[in-house]
Amino acid sequence: MSHQAAMLPDGRRLHLHHGPIDLVIGAEGAGRAAALRAAETRFASVMDELVAELPLLRSPADPGRRPTGVMARRMHAAVLPFLPAFITPMAAVAGAVADEILAAMTAAGPLETAYVNNGGDVALHVAPGHSLRAAIAAGLGDRATIRHADPVRGVATSGRGGRSFSLGIADSGTVLAACAAEADAAATMIANAVDLPGHPAIIRVPAHDISPDSDLGARLVTRAVGPLSDAETARALAAGLRAAQVLHARGLIAAALLTLNGARRIAGAPGLIPDPAKEATDA
Repeated sequence: MSHQAAMLPDGRRLHLHHGPIDLVIGAEGAGRAAALRAAETRFASVMDELVAELPLLRSPADPGRRPTGVMARRMHAAVLPFLPAFITPMAAVAGAVADEILAAMTAAGPLETAYVNNGGDVALHVAPGHSLRAAIAAGLGDRATIRHADPVRGVATSGRGGRSFSLGIADSGTVLAACAAEADAAATMIANAVDLPGHPAIIRVPAHDISPDSDLGARLVTRAVGPLSDAETARALAAGLRAAQVLHARGLIAAALLTLNGARRIAGAPGLIPDPAKEATDA
């Protein structure tokens, strides 16, 4: 089946769909029309390119086994910094697709702002003098304002309620990074770290029992989380926060927001993600 393309009812956003890939695209600037055409043209071959290298992309990342496709190389490069921990290039697939479509758009004409939202993993373009507001941590009202000077061109969210499996118990782990592929990979690892290993209230099953072709194989993924005390919630978030702080110190992320049971933790550059508790104190 070929891809599908349609403008959304607002007349401003383009919707592109093919198999599991579902993009919502927006752009502003003199090159908007050309950029949207370029997005659809580039999208037409995305699925075939990924499928051609799927066995490698579903295998544990290996510096010595470099894929050939442009998007596959984006995925591979985004996950290598997390070795020797287990990670496959598929951890960055949604972000890499968003990055690739955005690259085609910005090459097509001048844009003030643009975004490619791939199911919540978003690639951003912000020209000098402009900014974008990105919704993060759905349901909590959190938004991050990305300006041209900020070291952020990608936002991604992982967690046990997302489209992919998670090894952890975070409701969400949202990461701001230099590109969407890097944010995607980092969000996966940080959300995995929000955990209480061995806790009896956490139900886990092998990934391949749910999806036989999962890149996680027999690894246990979280299916349900029972009641946790405030102290247990804090302990799980603390583990994820430590992981995020390490990645920030290494320069792999700009900021991260972790949520679990209504509690939240923020790591990274001050000001990128609003902190309601601090704002209330400052007021």
